Amino acid sequence: MRSIWKGAISFGLVTIPVKLYSATEEKDVTFHQVQRSDGSRIKYKRVAAVDGEEVAYGDIAKGYELPGGETVVLTDEDFRDLPLTTNRAIDVLQFVPLEQLDPIYFAKSYYVEPDKTGTKPYVLLRDALERSGKVAVVKVALRNRESLAALRVREGVFVLETMLWPDEIRSSEFANLGDVGHATERELSMATMLVESLAGDYDAAEFEDDYTQAVEAMVKAKLDGGDVKQAPAAKETTGEVVDLLEALQRSVDRAKASRGEPVEERPAPKASSSSADDEPTTAAAAKKTAARKTTTKTAAKKTAAAKKTAAKKAS
Repeated sequence: MRSIWKGAISFGLVTIPVKLYSATEEKDVTFHQVQRSDGSRIKYKRVAAVDGEEVAYGDIAKGYELPGGETVVLTDEDFRDLPLTTNRAIDVLQFVPLEQLDPIYFAKSYYVEPDKTGTKPYVLLRDALERSGKVAVVKVALRNRESLAALRVREGVFVLETMLWPDEIRSSEFANLGDVGHATERELSMATMLVESLAGDYDAAEFEDDYTQAVEAMVKAKLDGGDVKQAPAAKETTGEVVDLLEALQRSVDRAKASRGEPVEERPAPKASSSSADDEPTTAAAAKKTAARKTTTKTAAKKTAAAKKTAAKKAS
């Protein structure tokens, strides 16, 4: 595993240097978006809504939209200036019983590993928490966001459970449950019997992901049946002249607009073809060719006349 964060657990005058590792990973079958006909990959580009042009990643910032529609642009430099007292620290706030923390608050789990210099205080805090039966409520900043978290012991290792803030938990009030009342004694007795018939000790190994297994079996069946597409190689951008001219024209239009000059509306550019739409271009080319021929003939006549005059003078 690769650590995603380095810092220290801080409580009282004790500091324990540690590293964090993601404790979970999803095992879903991974899919790509492809074109149905040939299986070629679908790609997305980041484009500006105002002109449809692609925007380089380095030119992208965060925007906070105001109620009036205006936008406040925030850069990475702005966020670096924000004060995060827990930027490199897991700051212990208090110790509480685990049952007081509703699981709805838990967001993401991380394993906590001590550095070599922090092994002894790490073990000391771990053993103290196990003996007390409590967990530590802490503050920590991950990815420029400060969160509450719970530090608990699992199989001899600290696990950091990041938590949502109270105002991030939605209300569970539903109108349909307002006047339902309570179950009758007979209904409650039957439901209790059903609960007892399914009671047992939880063992995660007893449960399987049936959907993922079914998807993998479906893919294997298609593979065994030869139902596989070889996607064609992606074509490189050709940089056609029409694209360059369009880009230049947009630049000219922008310059005019910035000076307050009117910008002429133009139809969308069309790709080159041999259709009737190309007749004006063909006719213009023919006129230019005819003009070149006429000019060449005139020049030839003048040259011949000059030669004859020179010959007469010589005689």
